Amino acid sequence: MNVIATPIPGVLFVEPRLNGDARGFFTELYQEARYAGAGIATHFVQDNLSRSEQGVLRGLHMQNPHPQGKLVTVLRGAVLDVAVDMRVGSPTFGHHVATELNDQNRRQLWIPRGFSHGLLVRSDSADFFYKCDAPYSAADEIVLRWDEPRLGIDWGCDDPKLSPRDRDGRTLAELADRLPRYEPA
Repeated sequence: MNVIATPIPGVLFVEPRLNGDARGFFTELYQEARYAGAGIATHFVQDNLSRSEQGVLRGLHMQNPHPQGKLVTVLRGAVLDVAVDMRVGSPTFGHHVATELNDQNRRQLWIPRGFSHGLLVRSDSADFFYKCDAPYSAADEIVLRWDEPRLGIDWGCDDPKLSPRDRDGRTLAELADRLPRYEPA
């Protein structure tokens, strides 16, 4: 596999090795020792799968004080995937990484704890798979506005299909007292 650093330390692109021929392909989506050696040393406790139609935007979501790290990928279709540094005091606070994940590039994105996450479906529909290193906790959920002006995210869509909770997301200023603090390594 190929691991690529992003402009935000800790957020990683992972390109699993794909073995294929005329019959199809095989790829290893996760192997604990190999991923730990590449800088993703965590124990996953929950796997999630969502299917969404074109134009659906999910996010920007995170949890605090019981955060989750996520390893995300697309099994079918294409999405614009976004991770935002929400750690107050971080040199990259409010910065984001955005990339297309699709069933052709088979790329994964590692999103560490302290980051919010969102996606916009670009294909007719998409099956989105993610591994979490902590269970979901509704009481700890934080929803940042997908169109928060301070983030400058170019979603490529002005009128996405949103759930009520995503439509009612909060601004960075409104969430200031709920955000995690940056702890240098």
